[in-house]
Amino acid sequence: MKNYVEDGTLIISLQGNVDTSNAEAVEKELNDIVAAVAHQEITLDIEDVEYISSAGLRVILRLLKAEHDVKIINASSDVYEILDMTGFTSMMDVSKAYRKLSVDGCDIIGKGSNGTVYRYSEDIVIKVYHNNDALPDIHRERELARTAFILGVNTAIPYDVVKVDDKYGSVFELLSAKSLTKLIQENPDKKEEYVHIFTDMLKSIHKTHVKAGILPSIRETYLDYANFLKDHLEAAYADKLYKLIEAVPEADTMIHGDYHTNNVHYANNESILIDMDTLAVGNPVFEFASIFNAYHGFALINPNAIFEFLGMDSDLCDYTYDQLMKEYFATDDYSIYDDRCQLLGYTRLLRRTIRRQPELTDKIEQMKGIIYELLDRTDSLAM
Repeated sequence: MKNYVEDGTLIISLQGNVDTSNAEAVEKELNDIVAAVAHQEITLDIEDVEYISSAGLRVILRLLKAEHDVKIINASSDVYEILDMTGFTSMMDVSKAYRKLSVDGCDIIGKGSNGTVYRYSEDIVIKVYHNNDALPDIHRERELARTAFILGVNTAIPYDVVKVDDKYGSVFELLSAKSLTKLIQENPDKKEEYVHIFTDMLKSIHKTHVKAGILPSIRETYLDYANFLKDHLEAAYADKLYKLIEAVPEADTMIHGDYHTNNVHYANNESILIDMDTLAVGNPVFEFASIFNAYHGFALINPNAIFEFLGMDSDLCDYTYDQLMKEYFATDDYSIYDDRCQLLGYTRLLRRTIRRQPELTDKIEQMKGIIYELLDRTDSLAM
């Protein structure tokens, strides 16, 4: 029976079956470890336990009564079912073991700040989160996806959590669908049709209204960005930026928050939205700020960034953004909207660069100059 202590938690690993034949011996060894090792809480790792009988359950129950702060991790599906049926999942924290999968050789179909999406099979995609401790993010995204689905947005809902090396992944069913990026690349003669699909999906998102308190306000996020920049921009400009964002009325409009052609998939005449962890509510101007960055803004930091991110060359990026803006706003001259998108896009990008790459002083100063120019000719942000 292996054991170690991590941040005050005594972690004990059990192996094999725990039944009438060995329950007494298991309990003695367990109690000896608990008595000998200083701890605040106890975690039983049962990844290698194949079966547990009522005698084994009584061992855990007595330990729980004596220690109170006990949880179980890595229960197999069979063992978890036993624990659930006998009420242990109501009495204590019990978590299942996660299937282990490999994405070696799988095509990357999308990549964002939180994770990378792989095509695992014809029917399945896996989003692997960059953060090793991503379980709270995974559960949050699952709930956001369900919320969007219930409200009528066609989205893929994660149905399983897996381990990919030392990281966690969400599994989605995405039947033979391809991203609009991939479809535009493969069928350049149909790019107008696919950008139309891209625009229609965005309109459908923005026609979705959400009750207060269900999703976070994206305006509050941008107010935080502007507040951060008060120490980095000239005072008058920083003040105007904050007030412009503050003046944007709150709205119950659904905002995807990371909308680009990698996150819209298409199959059988149906669009499917993925990557729902940035879902929020607010004025569409904030949506278009992130769209601007995806197709233009990030190129200021690294000319290759957009190709590496979207897989599109600059001409296709320009075309997609231009057609989207023209169709969404029903005008060939969308410059007033573009200024607002750029101002908020560079606000977000400047904060990100100062925090993550402060050594890029030339790029930082260049962005400040762009923001100042945009502020000089912008008196409202709302769309």
